[in-house]
Amino acid sequence: MVGIYSYGVYIPRYRIRVPEIARVWGANADDITRGLGVFEKSVPDLDEDTATIAVEAARAALLRRTVEPDAIGAIYVGSESHPYAVKPTACTVGEAIGATPNMTAADYEFACKAGTAGIQTCMGMVKSGMIPFGIAIGADVAQGAPGDALEYTAAAGGAAFVIGDENVIAEINHTCSYTTDTPDFWRREGQNYPRHGGRFTGDPGYFKHVQGAARLMLDAVGTSPKDYDYAVFHQPNAKFPQRVAKMLGFTAEQIEPGLVVPKLGNTYSGASMIGLAATLDAAKPGDRIFVTSFGSGAGSDAFDITVTDAIESGEFNRSAAPSVEKLLANPTYLDYALYAKHKGKIVMQK
Repeated sequence: MVGIYSYGVYIPRYRIRVPEIARVWGANADDITRGLGVFEKSVPDLDEDTATIAVEAARAALLRRTVEPDAIGAIYVGSESHPYAVKPTACTVGEAIGATPNMTAADYEFACKAGTAGIQTCMGMVKSGMIPFGIAIGADVAQGAPGDALEYTAAAGGAAFVIGDENVIAEINHTCSYTTDTPDFWRREGQNYPRHGGRFTGDPGYFKHVQGAARLMLDAVGTSPKDYDYAVFHQPNAKFPQRVAKMLGFTAEQIEPGLVVPKLGNTYSGASMIGLAATLDAAKPGDRIFVTSFGSGAGSDAFDITVTDAIESGEFNRSAAPSVEKLLANPTYLDYALYAKHKGKIVMQK
């Protein structure tokens, strides 16, 4: 059965608290934190971008379980903040982990679900026998214009999943997608910051597509929410995944281990994948995990996953790389001026 052979996460250690952003723009911090359920967000270091985050996440996955570099036949990096408009991030990752040149690689873009689209592609290639292993990565250094609502949540981080078909730590039983042309969020080439379509962001965007993919999955595999130990939904804030979980019939206890956005922020393509990684950090053999990502524009990918005995075997070392909980611990906090410097919001004249 095709599934997850290993996984790894990288989150920058820098943070900015939501009240610090609100202070600068004269906003009510209590209203914002109460409305979003987000208290702080990660900030990239001055020399960190999507490529460095993707490399570190991939290296963490390979620390947990050895994979010969020449067995990695594909690398796909999903992001909406690739460092280059024309120059693939996936090739940089491949070179950094020694997987080049006998591999295929590509960068994916589908807003916040580009990473899970990479998982689906790797699944197909592994299951067809074209490659032994593929690596799918979701990573972002998300953008939010100064003073915009997105600035309170747009964060940095990523997760990498090695997909294989032998002795996997988690079988992917089924996957399906729900996609429409819904313009809820976009950024044209050359623009520094994205724009969002206000009322399209919630019900026509997030909730319609997450519910659509989730119900397709439940119908396809003949399950109900009570059949799962955990559930992970895309988390642009804390309120959306909590609300959609309740609408679908999942409990707060099922989504709690993967709900990392309150201390992390929205890592866009990394969001649902980091949530899945946090869940795998706590999962035991036999646990069943329901995952649904979301990407604006708009679409959702759903996965039905069963954790296997291999997650506690000697071949897989969960403690060889930091857990999501450890990566979120002991942050270094920035004021708004340093945050703006780190994010490139202050541009010096050359």
